[in-house]
Amino acid sequence: MPVADTKQPVLELTGIHKEFPGVKALTDAGLRLYPGEVHTLMGQNGAGKSTLIKVLTGVYTPEQGEILLEGRPIAPRSTLEAQDLGISTVYQEVNLCPNLSVAENIFIGRYPRRFGAIQWKKMREDASRMLQQLHVEIDVSQPLSRYPLAIQQMVAISRALNVQAKVLILDEPTSSLDEAEVQLLFSVLRKLREQGMAILFVTHFLDQTYAISDRITVMRNGQLEGEYRCSELSRLALVNKMIGAADNAAPLRTEADGSVAAAAAVPADAPTLLETRELGRRGALAPTTLAIRKGEVLGLCGLLGSGRTELARLLFGADKADSGSIHIDGRDTGSVFANPRDAIQAGIGLCSEDRKLEGAILSLSVRENLILAMQARAGMWRAIPMQRQQELAHDYVRWLGIKTAGIETPIGTLSGGNQQKVLLARWLATQPKLMILDEPTRGIDIRAKEEIMDYVTSLCKDGMSVLFISSELPEVVRTSDRMVIMRDRKACGEYRRGELNDSTVLQAIAGEAV
Repeated sequence: MPVADTKQPVLELTGIHKEFPGVKALTDAGLRLYPGEVHTLMGQNGAGKSTLIKVLTGVYTPEQGEILLEGRPIAPRSTLEAQDLGISTVYQEVNLCPNLSVAENIFIGRYPRRFGAIQWKKMREDASRMLQQLHVEIDVSQPLSRYPLAIQQMVAISRALNVQAKVLILDEPTSSLDEAEVQLLFSVLRKLREQGMAILFVTHFLDQTYAISDRITVMRNGQLEGEYRCSELSRLALVNKMIGAADNAAPLRTEADGSVAAAAAVPADAPTLLETRELGRRGALAPTTLAIRKGEVLGLCGLLGSGRTELARLLFGADKADSGSIHIDGRDTGSVFANPRDAIQAGIGLCSEDRKLEGAILSLSVRENLILAMQARAGMWRAIPMQRQQELAHDYVRWLGIKTAGIETPIGTLSGGNQQKVLLARWLATQPKLMILDEPTRGIDIRAKEEIMDYVTSLCKDGMSVLFISSELPEVVRTSDRMVIMRDRKACGEYRRGELNDSTVLQAIAGEAV
């Protein structure tokens, strides 16, 4: 329920509905922004935050609902129209021109002119004065590209405020900033709050939420879960409201006697397969040290943006680490992997969280998708014989129970669960030492989830290790031999099987005592 307040909101959205073909993105969603407050919008991936912001800024037109700005109905049909109304947005990726000067970026499209000529001196003076108001002292005549990302964010905020903004929306502004840069941004937000600005702050980071927020709105499954004063909402309560009941978690497998089935516990003295030492990437993951033993499932628990996927991508060479090293079987791999092919050669496979964008090539057949990783490891000049490709495809279709008309059927025609099984087969065919599974059960039905979870626990029988990432916490709790808690881009604790349950893992993620 909304929090009662004697102040009048600057901006209010009520009863917002937005649909796309086959998808209800927003259902009766709402938001209230008050003057002189930082209001944080939170929710898991797919909660509807981005869609709501796009409705507010004129990118999408809702089917139902009302938007009030200072009590007057508005219906922006473009971002420019929203900006003219006083709603300015600073996006996660700085949307400016790095080759132009700082002053030009602030005034682009609105250059001060006299008799048709641009007043360059006035523009630089005005730009300097605007940045000084944000405690930023730089040479505004220099190209924007010469300054770090945090300063570029301040320039983007100055540009947003240069249109007499009544509402400032910051969409994941800290995702690529280090701690010092975050504090610089927060000092600016506090100054704007004191001036009466209504600020909408979108983030996944709990620490930042509680450091800067006056009010929090939580969204879940395209709906408004609730609005709360930050001081009255504990971290544990916030995490519970974001995640909700795990209704879609795969059911527990049981033995004939009714006991819960589980993978055999891995001995504490089992040899280490992979170890990271201070592995990190600026703005993505703090230096992290962890070890994965042979034959174990290591679960990564945390909210979206906690650093789970960022760690997986660094391990696989999909992103380049700034610091640290990776060791496999006690051998230094050469600090870090330069690219995914190096990781594949070292025996690592990755099932990405984005099945359609980074996993399956929908126009290719089941066979072609299945042999991609093997072909990458063999190299472009050593084609895998067609007969071998067909044998592998038939074998894995049978072993994993992939429902398809044939191995030459385009993977795009398969259900989500069967597509995921093909991608799992792609990496199993390479016989990896370590399988990284990032959200392997997202967007698939309960039966397919159950089958894939069975495969996960059986992968370790012959010594294969699994790094398991899932937003469905009960899956991680019951599948993992050990769990590492991720929070605000850091590893914040490690627990063995049985030390956490579905309830206490939420406390660990929230940073409360377990």
